[in-house]
Amino acid sequence: MATPSALPPFPFDPTRVRSYVVRLPLFTRLVLLVIVAFLLLEIQSVWSVVRWGALVPDEMGIRGMYRLNTYPVIHLGFFHAFLNVLALTPLLERFEAEHGTLTALLLFVGHGSIIADLHDSVWVFLLLGSEAIKTFRANPYFLRTWIPSNLLSIRGGHPLDRSKIKSSWSTSALRVSRPEDTRPVRHSSNDLDGRADCSHELYWVLATVRTMKALGAMYFKQSLHGHSGTEFPQVALSMALISPSLVRKLRNDPYLLFARLPPFVSFICIIVGVVWLLLLPLNEYSRQTYISENALLPGQVHTYFGGSEQNIFRGYKKELEGLLIADEEKGRHGETAPVVSEKLQSIFRASGLKVATQNYEYHSAGAVHQGQNVYAIIQAPRGDATEAIALVASWRTVDGELNLNGVALALTLARYFKRWSLWSKDIIFLITPDSKSGTQAWIDAYHDMHPPSVQALPLKSGALQGALVIEYPFDHRFESLHIVYDGVNGQLPNLDLFNTAVSIASGQMGISANLQEMWEHDDSYEKRLQTMLRGMVKQGLGLATGAHSSFIPYHIDAITLQTKGNGWQDEMALGRTVESLCRSLNNLLEHLHQSFFFYLLMQTNRFVSIGTYMPSAMLIAANFTIMAVALWLRSGYKAAISPSSPSTQGCADEKKSGQGHDAQKSKPSTDAEDNGLNGVLERQLALPLTLVTGLHFLGVVPLYIFNTISSQYFTTATYAFVVISAVLPLIFAVLLTHGPNGSAPTPQQYLLIKSFSLLLLGLFLSALATLNFSLSFMIGLVCAPLSFIGRIPKHPESNKPRVMVNLTTGLGLLLMNLLSPPAVLLAACWYTGIPVSTVLTEAAFGWDVWGMWTPVVVCVAFFQLVILVTFIPREKRERR
Repeated sequence: MATPSALPPFPFDPTRVRSYVVRLPLFTRLVLLVIVAFLLLEIQSVWSVVRWGALVPDEMGIRGMYRLNTYPVIHLGFFHAFLNVLALTPLLERFEAEHGTLTALLLFVGHGSIIADLHDSVWVFLLLGSEAIKTFRANPYFLRTWIPSNLLSIRGGHPLDRSKIKSSWSTSALRVSRPEDTRPVRHSSNDLDGRADCSHELYWVLATVRTMKALGAMYFKQSLHGHSGTEFPQVALSMALISPSLVRKLRNDPYLLFARLPPFVSFICIIVGVVWLLLLPLNEYSRQTYISENALLPGQVHTYFGGSEQNIFRGYKKELEGLLIADEEKGRHGETAPVVSEKLQSIFRASGLKVATQNYEYHSAGAVHQGQNVYAIIQAPRGDATEAIALVASWRTVDGELNLNGVALALTLARYFKRWSLWSKDIIFLITPDSKSGTQAWIDAYHDMHPPSVQALPLKSGALQGALVIEYPFDHRFESLHIVYDGVNGQLPNLDLFNTAVSIASGQMGISANLQEMWEHDDSYEKRLQTMLRGMVKQGLGLATGAHSSFIPYHIDAITLQTKGNGWQDEMALGRTVESLCRSLNNLLEHLHQSFFFYLLMQTNRFVSIGTYMPSAMLIAANFTIMAVALWLRSGYKAAISPSSPSTQGCADEKKSGQGHDAQKSKPSTDAEDNGLNGVLERQLALPLTLVTGLHFLGVVPLYIFNTISSQYFTTATYAFVVISAVLPLIFAVLLTHGPNGSAPTPQQYLLIKSFSLLLLGLFLSALATLNFSLSFMIGLVCAPLSFIGRIPKHPESNKPRVMVNLTTGLGLLLMNLLSPPAVLLAACWYTGIPVSTVLTEAAFGWDVWGMWTPVVVCVAFFQLVILVTFIPREKRERR
């Protein structure tokens, strides 16, 4: 049998089919792929795809919400799916090409998919309705509601009840007539949720939708349950077939877009931001610490500090202890006595070091902080005096404890380091009277940034590459090392320095390392979260946590090594740890820069970088920006700030109020309000801008008072500002409402006042988050209720009694006063048991000495925003 020379031609061109499929939009192709995938899954008998994805009301719940998105793409066989694909592909392709992929995705997936009745061809009905609206606009008499009914009656392989189809036809015939014969009728809640417009075309669409709803429900029951007669419970799902004119109205509807939607979006931003932060301790969002700078080589050198050096240490300690006891018997602090300073200088000179002193004096909160720093320098045998390492030991720790062992160990290390010829960097040994003012005075003078009350340094070295602070405030042996790394204003040292200290202490020396006073850390989620939150609180407050904090603002990486517990480690173990750290810093060829400067530590070997935790603070700040933009847009629309009824009113509402359509036409139009929902108003910006700017500058007053008065008046001043923060908004409200010549601010100006305040706060917190993430997050979280507190309406026709309105106003004012900085300060001091005067004294000292700008953030930004939002009075609505 001879083979044919050529195959018979196809009845269609395959290349055109391929070209058509390739040119399909993205979402249409994705939907077709999902339908085919589910159809292939239905072949197997182990798992029922239909039972898993069908829209069964009895299965609906929190766990069954996915069915709202799966039921349109699941079918009962090949023929069923094939017919659906043939009907859906051209309609969905046309819709996506016209409106875009994102619009199609939002309308057909997620919450937007709950816009039709219960049947598997719901998308086809929606798209047919959309095409019907466009066809009606082009030719109102061409398309009748019985056309889609006839088409639907032959779909899917299951015959529909002909009597019900005839009933739908008769109903549609009664409902649909010529547009000029259409009369406004009041629809039930089943007709687009009662949101029907008064346009003629929408009545025609309602009849079409009603027919489709009845036919679709019958088809869904028959196709899913056969002809057994099993009935579903009636599920009320609304269907929104919106014409382009209605879409434009919704876009310009200020009541929905500017009043209803933004609070939900802002609330979601706050919730997501908080949840984001709570997820950080998990392994999936945090990382193991590692050393980026290979030149550090932590623990790679052999340490020789010990043996006879312990006798030197005990000798220095005995000499200093005798001098301190002698001066304390004379009624003064021994560490500040001139004889102690002279003894330190003699010890440094005997070891062969260059020695110098520095006197300083600070005034803060009515107290005087003065003393004398003693420092000595080991010039590097292998260096050119361009780089240096600082080793600090203060007589008093940050908690006020005597650090005698720490000073004696620093003197011993100075004598020990002098004998080594391997140093490539100068080593500076600094002995200060305390851990707060002495170190700050020295580092300011080292960089020629000191005030006139601080003496300049007579002896200097090169650029400081790092600093280590030793604190050993007791005589017994210690168990672990507590590494303190927080700096002023939340600044942090390079993470490599912290990792090097942990690696040397834990790995080389066998000393356990702790941070954030977490002595028993079991690496659980709770301990990680607690450690991270403690670090955030310290960074947010911006206070110095040790002598090392003064170095960090000058880009000098520094940490403090504190001995804790009662164990078997002695001063020689601490000395070897410091020696190994200095050897690692001595290996550096450049300043530490490869690792992170912004991070959150939750354990000594686990951290979160800025790229992971930053979105949480940005989401909190974004909530204020969203509300500010919404208020700005709302202030420009007449309908959004009009004291009348809601933004959209149907013809039925007009009938109810006794005003017909003809009466509306006869009413003269002299205002932009008569232009409908799109009445645009010119914004009056002078008063809002002046008020917001003036009140923020008014924040300088509490900033000046709390940084000037004596510490003995801090408690009284705090309670006074609690009263002022409660009374001042009421005074402003009265002055604005009952101004001269009756010039009270308009509702638009009140919206603009709050908009500018929230916008300024959002921008401020966004910028602050890059510098001090913790402070930005805490202030944003405390100020979050300000986004949702608005003007309380006082409507004469309101059903609410006057008592309820006054009660709501009182609760709002109480909440605002609880959010004011004085109230938050008192609550925090009561919870922690710390006196208010102590906290404010530290804050004043930080402002005067450390350059801490947390008081500026609180007084200028936080305090004034609460006052601005609080004094906006209740909205007075006129009777119409």
